[in-house]
Amino acid sequence: MEKVIAKINTLWAAAITLLASAFGEYWYLFVAFLVLNMVDYATGIIKARFSHTENSNKGAKGVVKKVGYWVVIALAFFIALSFESMGKTIGINLGFTQLLGWLTLATFLINEIRSILENLVVIGVDVPQFLIKGLEVAAKAVEDETKDSN
Repeated sequence: MEKVIAKINTLWAAAITLLASAFGEYWYLFVAFLVLNMVDYATGIIKARFSHTENSNKGAKGVVKKVGYWVVIALAFFIALSFESMGKTIGINLGFTQLLGWLTLATFLINEIRSILENLVVIGVDVPQFLIKGLEVAAKAVEDETKDSN
């Protein structure tokens, strides 16, 4: 049994190391977004079954949309990295451009959570109103921050 636990711990440590090297110090935010993607997709399917609007085309569009989110996030971080690198080349600190990636990820995290809550409401789950209102406030704050940084 100890060997099994040791192997599990080794695999877990390898996974964490891989994620940290690929996504940096805040890898868990990207994992959280992936988990939210999956939960949103699952609750969307359940909502469609509940409301008798199940449609394979909508499901396929949902998957494409989720992949698109990841592309947009990757582009936002790539743009930030590119500008930061160019800034180093010409002697200007453009590290603030990292906000592009983080604000994009924050926006999509909030949207996924809101979508999950909306799906749950349709299914009949009593979602506390303060959660819905709180996410609206958070979305507005991120949106205002992106407007201020323009």
